[in-house]
Amino acid sequence: MNSDLLRQIVEGALLAAAKPLDVNRLEALFEDDERPPRDQIKAALDEIESDCRGRGFELKQVASGYRFQVTQGLATWVNRLWEEKPKRYSRAMLETLALIAYRQPLTRGDIEAVRGVEVSSNIIKSLQEREWVRIVGHRDVPGRPALYATTKKFLDYFNVKSLDHLPALSEIKDFSDLDPALELALSDDSAEETAPPAANDDDSDSGLDDFQLDQQADGPNTRVSPDEIGTDGPEQSPDAYADDNNEKRQ
Repeated sequence: MNSDLLRQIVEGALLAAAKPLDVNRLEALFEDDERPPRDQIKAALDEIESDCRGRGFELKQVASGYRFQVTQGLATWVNRLWEEKPKRYSRAMLETLALIAYRQPLTRGDIEAVRGVEVSSNIIKSLQEREWVRIVGHRDVPGRPALYATTKKFLDYFNVKSLDHLPALSEIKDFSDLDPALELALSDDSAEETAPPAANDDDSDSGLDDFQLDQQADGPNTRVSPDEIGTDGPEQSPDAYADDNNEKRQ
């Protein structure tokens, strides 16, 4: 297929799509007898990415695939297109999300053991409703508590390709550093929750100002699907997954 036509098709598909497209999805745009080799599709993506440099938008690869997006440095001006103010998140929610992202998979009890306060059910519910977090298994202990992990939508929202691309804990003070749109709210009035938090779960300091995440409850876990934690590769147990990611964070 002509390289110019291929590039136009890829550009058009990315503009029309409501979500990121990976190479497999782009290949599915073509009939069997006209489908270009995968390396040609990747070359077209590279050319598009190169041509976007220095412009107001860019081609970005995130966990779910490729997408066009406004250059982050222009967010201050582009955000004025919308009257609605950016959502604000409580410290409790951001700390909970950070723990799950950096120590997944883990249970609600694990989170409470580190934070030192009870985790509000509203926080877990909100993270699940945003499809940033989901249940990926259960720990094989009495009560079989649910194990939580992040999703590809979480990675897409924070503009990263994989968990490996999250900044090291030593580089961030607040999880909102990953995205300037996440304004850290320090009072319950600005917390984006649908109901009052559980007892003892407030926005006061809880030992995570520097994200000291060296505590993690032990216990056998059930098997976790890699699709549910937003990563690709062979299926592995939650303990093995957590060990791999702990090594990458250090």
